[in-house]
Amino acid sequence: MDTKAQIKSIVLKAVNDLVSEINPELPLFTEDNIQTVTPPNPEMGDIGVPLFVFAKALRMAPPVIAQKALEKITDKSAGEFLAVGPYLNVKLDKAGSAISVLKTIEEQGENYGSLAANGKKHLEGRRVMVEFSSPNTNKPLHLGHLRNDALGESVSRILKKAGAEVFKVDLINNRGVHICKSMLAYKLFHEKNGDTPESLGLKGDHFVGQCYVEFDKYSKEHPKALQEAEEMLIKWEQGDSEVRALWQKMNDWTLNGVKETYKRTNIEFDKFYLESETYLKGKDEILKGLEKGVFFKADDGSVRIDVTDVVGKGKDEDNHEKVLLRKDGTSVYITQDIGTAISRHDDWAFNQMVYVVASEQNYHFKILFHILKKLGFDWTDKLFHLSYGLVNLPSGRMKSREGTVVDADDLIDNLHESALAEIKEKGRDKELDDADDVAEKVALAALHYYLLQVTPVKDMLFNPEESLSFNGNTGPYLQYMGARISSILRKASESGIKIGNDEESVKLLDKPEEWELIKALGDFPAAVSKAAENLDPSVMTSYLYDLSKLFSKFYQQCPILAAGDEKLVSARLYLAQCTLNVLSSCMDMVLVPFLEKM
Repeated sequence: MDTKAQIKSIVLKAVNDLVSEINPELPLFTEDNIQTVTPPNPEMGDIGVPLFVFAKALRMAPPVIAQKALEKITDKSAGEFLAVGPYLNVKLDKAGSAISVLKTIEEQGENYGSLAANGKKHLEGRRVMVEFSSPNTNKPLHLGHLRNDALGESVSRILKKAGAEVFKVDLINNRGVHICKSMLAYKLFHEKNGDTPESLGLKGDHFVGQCYVEFDKYSKEHPKALQEAEEMLIKWEQGDSEVRALWQKMNDWTLNGVKETYKRTNIEFDKFYLESETYLKGKDEILKGLEKGVFFKADDGSVRIDVTDVVGKGKDEDNHEKVLLRKDGTSVYITQDIGTAISRHDDWAFNQMVYVVASEQNYHFKILFHILKKLGFDWTDKLFHLSYGLVNLPSGRMKSREGTVVDADDLIDNLHESALAEIKEKGRDKELDDADDVAEKVALAALHYYLLQVTPVKDMLFNPEESLSFNGNTGPYLQYMGARISSILRKASESGIKIGNDEESVKLLDKPEEWELIKALGDFPAAVSKAAENLDPSVMTSYLYDLSKLFSKFYQQCPILAAGDEKLVSARLYLAQCTLNVLSSCMDMVLVPFLEKM
């Protein structure tokens, strides 16, 4: 049992003993009623338990409960209990707690952070499918996709760390009018020349994205451009061989390019779903729903559903209706999402499904979940939209159809070049085995950490220059901290200095900086659990930065290799090793590549 779990158990027993004394007919409290906090002043204790939640049932002021519950506590194994206002606080037995935390990190190894107080993984038995990225095959990934990808991959890693079985999926939006726009532009401006990405020296996704921009310019001069694209979509749905062949060729160009970017950014999926393969299932479900009266046919021939119950009435107090099939019988976006959701549950029976999609689609997912429920699928309550805010550069919002989008590849290239320039400026390129590889990893750390440190729901600005700083709350700073600890341990090993993991050595870690660092290491499992339950990587970025600052303070105030006393040197090395284990595990969850040298 970890220290916080032990304290919760002791306080719970004391409060329930008080309940039995005051009114035996009252139901006993459970561990869910016990929360822990960190007191603002170390003199007040190391861990606090607020007692406000018990006031109503016991009909007592929280400070009175604290005093009376304190009298019931006989188990002093966790440390000294204190009644501090409306809190029961504990001054921990530092030596006992320190060896417990460090030994747990050593013994659990990669599992440290995954296990709850009962020895089981936090989310054991949970099967979570996570959908993220979902690119269109008419353009390359852009900055918005990078935030989506970082959130999806990080959430998946956090869930897995917490013990869930995770299945990562990517829905490729490879059909629809927007795809036909790029296809039409290709036929108009490139087909006669036999242009290909190779012949033009472009990545496939960049070339198709260029076609999409060309269509936008074309449409401004040709009023029937959109109609031409819609006619092409109808031909596609009818299976026209020429249209299908061009569609397949351009889809392959885009997907091959997108997958190169995934590989570069360490984003992986267990399965790719193609809208072209799921939209028909969606159409079938809509037609079945129409027969059952779930949907209705409007006067214009389109199939619709009334969603007023979900999104409310319009400005004119009209009912809200959602089109599911156009009057010409073609699908809309939500139609294929319906088919995709059903196919996924058939493929991999999840007990939680997370859609990582921008907040612009909040309305869409309210309606999607409503429709699936109306169709009678009992797993609808297990669907969750992880809504996140928009991300832009200081120069403003991006619009891909106007060609002002910030391509993911270009952004990473720029970060890479800047990182490499800084490495060379400091003369580090001669000491590194592969400066270019280090620059790439620094670029990815800068990118991913900056994108993840903001709570998902918030809009944000991505500042490339700030993200690359080696000081402050950035990915490169964390990499530097990992490299610094690795260097200390490497020097100790080369000098033949052993790490001291015995209780006698650990007892020497009695400085405030050592104690604060040890307490933070002990908080790692709780941070993992909170991040997993809230689906929020910013919990881990915050923990990671705080841990790094505490190690930096410890390193400055408590010499390690120059500590003098042999046992103290070995004990501080042990603390450094445990810190490195937690640091590297946490960095992996937020997509910050670990570097032993930089």
